[in-house]
Amino acid sequence: MALLKILHYPDPRLHIVAKPVDKVDDHIRKLAADMAETMYAAPGIGLAATQVDRHIQMLVTDVSDTHDQLMTFINPQIVESNGEAVHEEGCLSVPGIYEEVTRAERIKVRALNLEGEPFELEANGLLAVCIQHEIDHLKGKVFVEYLSRLKQDRIKQKLKKHSREAM
Repeated sequence: MALLKILHYPDPRLHIVAKPVDKVDDHIRKLAADMAETMYAAPGIGLAATQVDRHIQMLVTDVSDTHDQLMTFINPQIVESNGEAVHEEGCLSVPGIYEEVTRAERIKVRALNLEGEPFELEANGLLAVCIQHEIDHLKGKVFVEYLSRLKQDRIKQKLKKHSREAM
């Protein structure tokens, strides 16, 4: 397995819309394993292929405290959503930034697993937030784009300052 480089906002590659996975094979399974290793090392609870500059519809997530409930979603689609909830979100592509975002409270997602078999999952709470957040990445959207233009500009300035200081 290998750690992958995570793209940082406002990198334009984060806005590329991911393409569906045609075939679940060893290459896809290896990428999923590398994404999981990268997510755990970051540390994070979700990672979309877009964030590691692979523009296919795949995401990994593990919202458990024990890091033993890894889930992979290939070609995920939200087929039902109910309610509304506000949660503070962060993102591995927007390090150090946490903001409140309104999303569906409960969702039903349909996807393929690592064997290429279809499945459905109902989720609420943190898992629902995480899945919606990562599916947004696959659509070329970063969570800060739910915020006002003023907040987005402040975040961009803050990230540019941090990257200059890191050099």
